[in-house]
Amino acid sequence: MSLRLYDTAARAVRDFTPLRAGQASVYVCGLTVQGPPHVGHVRSALAFDVLRRWLTASGLEVTYVRNVTDIDDKILARAAERGVPWWAWAYTNELAVTRAYDVLGALPPTYEPRATGHVPDMVALMERLVERGHAYAAGGDVYFDVRSFPEYGALTGQRPENLEPAADTDTDERKRDPRDFALWKAHKDGEPETASWATPWGCGRPGWHLECSAMAERYLGPEFDIHGGGLDLRFPHHENEQAQSRAAGDGFARYWLHNGWVTLGGEKMSKSLGNTALVDEVVRRVRPVELRYYLVAPHYRSTIEFSDAALAEAGAAYRRLESFVRRAAERVGADAGAPVLCADFTDALDDDLGTPAAIAAVHETVRQGNTALAEEDEKAVAGTLGSVRAMLGVLGLDPFDPHWAGAGGDDRLTEVADGLVALALEQRQAARARKDYAAADAIRDQLAALGVQVEDTPQGPRWELSR
Repeated sequence: MSLRLYDTAARAVRDFTPLRAGQASVYVCGLTVQGPPHVGHVRSALAFDVLRRWLTASGLEVTYVRNVTDIDDKILARAAERGVPWWAWAYTNELAVTRAYDVLGALPPTYEPRATGHVPDMVALMERLVERGHAYAAGGDVYFDVRSFPEYGALTGQRPENLEPAADTDTDERKRDPRDFALWKAHKDGEPETASWATPWGCGRPGWHLECSAMAERYLGPEFDIHGGGLDLRFPHHENEQAQSRAAGDGFARYWLHNGWVTLGGEKMSKSLGNTALVDEVVRRVRPVELRYYLVAPHYRSTIEFSDAALAEAGAAYRRLESFVRRAAERVGADAGAPVLCADFTDALDDDLGTPAAIAAVHETVRQGNTALAEEDEKAVAGTLGSVRAMLGVLGLDPFDPHWAGAGGDDRLTEVADGLVALALEQRQAARARKDYAAADAIRDQLAALGVQVEDTPQGPRWELSR
């Protein structure tokens, strides 16, 4: 392969060589389902969705795992505040997360394990760590012994002696070293009995970091290709994952990829800061496909400053691409042209998933296609249409993808709207035929007021929604 990826552990761009020829294994940290997802949450899912699509387009068979963290301090606290069972609160928000992934066109993962379904795997991993001298039990808690593992800090380039205390439990006095982190948390008075599982060290629940190591090994084996997640997960989450898995004898992830934040007012979008834009709310203002374009067009490692103005600009850019695809399809058929990826597009994605340059290549191809449409060169139109649809397909943005074709509501309602616009255009054409141009212009203006943009072409009038 010619794909090169920025590996956080190496702090450099590296050639991607799969562990197993013809296959790629990817683990991405999913969400802790403490609340409904905001735009910053789904950016990670979309960034790695593009990676997965590109690996597949490059000829690899991809196993893609994205977990659900459904047991956590914050989940317990928020459920208690609302007086509902923690598992009911977690599942309600899991459904909201799945809805957000689906509405933005993220492909479903090969496997989507829940933390609560893998406690036996976690217990087995802890037993290995205790046997190897890298973990110890204390009062029902189990901690990872940071000093026992000389490589601790390698992922993020930190030295253990410079680290602050882990501060991940309220029982830190049980730790041998304040930097040790919790693998398992003993059950406490006042916590739900249902949020507790039996282990050789007593009843309790898993620490956050342990969950991902156990699930990654279960579905991808002791060593796999790529581990992905948001930039904020590098430390302590991913550092701790790597330490505990390698201390247990696993090779674990060979490449680490991290996507940048979505900020609002210059700060990372965060529920705790209250500066969020919930996906369910944003997709009421803009089409989901336009929100997807907005989130995948920048480089995955860059920071995106969320604003309505930027979102509107991205929507307008996507509609230019969409307009060409639909106009070309009307001329030569939606499936005309070979699905050939242009060299600039391929080079861009091979260069650490360079979506800005890839998007630029799509727009340049559309510019050529619009010229071919104006010159009525149907062969060139077909060629550019096939290429544009193929490139947009890799980005999850093809307007004719069944996911987007069926998006936006009731199919019957869509048919009715199409029929009403067609009827209005027939009346406009009849008015023009009898030279009643005032009536024809009035019909066009009325359609424009409703958001329907009419274009007169040699093949007759065509329309599309404007915003």
